[in-house]
Amino acid sequence: MSTIKQYEAVIQRCKEIFLKKTTDYGTAWRVLRTISVVDQIYIKAYRVRTVQDVGEQKIGDDIPGEFIGIINYAVIGLIQLQLTEDDEEELSTETVKILYDKYIGEARTLMQQKNHDYGEAWRQMSDESFVDLILMKLQRMRQILANKGRTLISEGLDANYYDIINYAVFALILLGERKA
Repeated sequence: MSTIKQYEAVIQRCKEIFLKKTTDYGTAWRVLRTISVVDQIYIKAYRVRTVQDVGEQKIGDDIPGEFIGIINYAVIGLIQLQLTEDDEEELSTETVKILYDKYIGEARTLMQQKNHDYGEAWRQMSDESFVDLILMKLQRMRQILANKGRTLISEGLDANYYDIINYAVFALILLGERKA
């Protein structure tokens, strides 16, 4: 199966969960500040790293589920960067779907561009590297926030969210291939 088809399959699963949770909870995540979104992603990535390091897990949430959560929180982060406190706190499911598709579309385009230039090097990476790269991106985001959003030469928060989405998708693709 081609990378784009694998990517779409992963995203479809993530989107279904995101929209079902939107139906269940509404957009309660609208109250989260950027640092809180970063911390939610951190918790999920750090759990994956801990399970990798220890070699066992004691709660039932599986590792693919954590990567799905990472993707969906990164989308929340991107949406929150666009919206302001003046925007509605409660968004309709249709609005959320449109925003989800917008940001995932941008992540997909970025993935295709980087895949072209890097020749799908990610397929040779270890499971641990994806989590480490996500954790590094989160540390960078914390530093950007500490700098009040200013950077001298580096990409902003949005670029880090896009990379996090793509690293998590790659991890899910490889986990799926190893399982099959």
